[in-house]
Amino acid sequence: MTIDQLVQLKESEDKVEFKEAKNQYAYDSSRKSVLGYTVAFANEKGGYLVFGLKDAYPHNVCGSKAYEGREGQLEQNVYRDLGIRISTEVLFDGTKRVLILKIPARPVGKPLYFNDIPLMRIGDALERMSDEMFLSIIQEQEPDFSAKICEGISISDLDETAIKKMKESYARKQKNTGFLQLSTERVLTDLKLLENGKLNYAALMLLARKEVIDDKLPQSKTTWEFRNSEAQIHHDSREVVDEPLFIAIDSIWKLINQPTLNRKYPVQSGAYIFDLYDFNEEVIREAVLNAIAHRDYTITSEVVIKQYPNKITIDNPGGFPKGVTIENLLTVSSTPRSRLMTEILEKTGLVERSGQGVDKIFSITLSEGKAEPNYKNSDMFQVSLSLRTEIIDKAFHVFISQYQNSEKEPKLGVEQIITLCKIRNGISQHLNPEIVGQLEKSGLIEKVSGHTNRYTLSEKYHKLVNDGLKIGKRYIVKEVELLLLALQGNALKIGDLENLLKGSLSRNQINYLKMKLMEDAILKVEGKIKGARYPLADKFADLRGDVLISAVIAELRGKYE
Repeated sequence: MTIDQLVQLKESEDKVEFKEAKNQYAYDSSRKSVLGYTVAFANEKGGYLVFGLKDAYPHNVCGSKAYEGREGQLEQNVYRDLGIRISTEVLFDGTKRVLILKIPARPVGKPLYFNDIPLMRIGDALERMSDEMFLSIIQEQEPDFSAKICEGISISDLDETAIKKMKESYARKQKNTGFLQLSTERVLTDLKLLENGKLNYAALMLLARKEVIDDKLPQSKTTWEFRNSEAQIHHDSREVVDEPLFIAIDSIWKLINQPTLNRKYPVQSGAYIFDLYDFNEEVIREAVLNAIAHRDYTITSEVVIKQYPNKITIDNPGGFPKGVTIENLLTVSSTPRSRLMTEILEKTGLVERSGQGVDKIFSITLSEGKAEPNYKNSDMFQVSLSLRTEIIDKAFHVFISQYQNSEKEPKLGVEQIITLCKIRNGISQHLNPEIVGQLEKSGLIEKVSGHTNRYTLSEKYHKLVNDGLKIGKRYIVKEVELLLLALQGNALKIGDLENLLKGSLSRNQINYLKMKLMEDAILKVEGKIKGARYPLADKFADLRGDVLISAVIAELRGKYE
């Protein structure tokens, strides 16, 4: 926007507010402040707050020093306090500075608040939002983008391989082999991808050739990046997946599941043996498809997947669907933004029933003994899911898996598994009494002696935990396990180990373990001083996961117990 364009704008018609603000302007001390106007404009679907122009029309330039040199910090502060991502632009009329704050629209169905009051503009004033406006906002429904007609494409623009995959998936999920014999036009019509001879955006995203997708909806691609360290800014590998979704989901999984990037850990407890991976295929596919199906396609950003040795993050544009928050993520039923596309993904078995996908992500991740899936970096403009690879409680994984693989009923769902996690972590308040009763009846929990309302996991879990916490007076088993898993297949420096084990082991703990394991011929050293690397001894070099751990622990126990 230019100065000439600005001075011609009218406040009510063009959703703009002019302030002279020659020296400064209040940030949050009253309604007529940066935060107050940001809330009001966002509630009215966006607008501009301009400093350095006179209020009277035409708006002569007077210049402003408000937030001079602190424009970026202002953007950060507004995001911190409101979750709104404003953008700033500085213009000059000679030496006179003009600052423009561009304020985006609020998410659909979500009014914004300043000091717990939803604001709206009335003339020059900022007032409490009227009941009519508030009601109209909370009753808003997001339009189904995927059902909109995509002009200019035809059946000839679709990818034959993607159509074949969709047919096969639908026939398998619905147990209807006759579906495979239907014509493409009939299939598209039956699935509501083709109406009155026109294809919609769901057809484009699911089935169109990549060059057609790039032309009609370039933001629908997914970007995958890999970094060797979470502190690293530049990626080591990067791929852009712009294929139709019925092909793209396999391409995305292949990138994540590269043998060197998705390590396998055999877990063993007695006769129980099971392979765990850094990234569970069911969890990753569900998370990626959720991000693609539930994102806001009116935003020109892409879904971005960032993979690291110890975690993966999946970010999609647009906040949670209407009615969903981090707090009610597992309990509320929501309407997906792209309802038609989601329905097809459900009918073909690519995702769980609407509202069940997050349950699946949580239940599998927690039952593997890993940290809870983390959505804390989500806001009104993006959903961000982070999944850690570390198995923080192998005993819990074995405990859950032994029950799930037994003949006992009922099997555990997400609420039961989360309740077990809470009880394991010492939380006994605000638990669902019905679920607690079921878990107690199943023998998975028991009351703490002397208490009527406190529970602990059953003795079977504690036996798994206590099955060798220490090795003599020299080692703690968990610490040895963490170091071995970091070193398997690697020769790492102390600094690399410290980065990999950050939050699990301190530098002093790592140095102690390194020294003792070298004395016991578990590790060796390559290089000198600062360049020294520490690989496993030759006899352990080809072992992985629990096979490696079992071999090392057995040798150490034989020496110290």
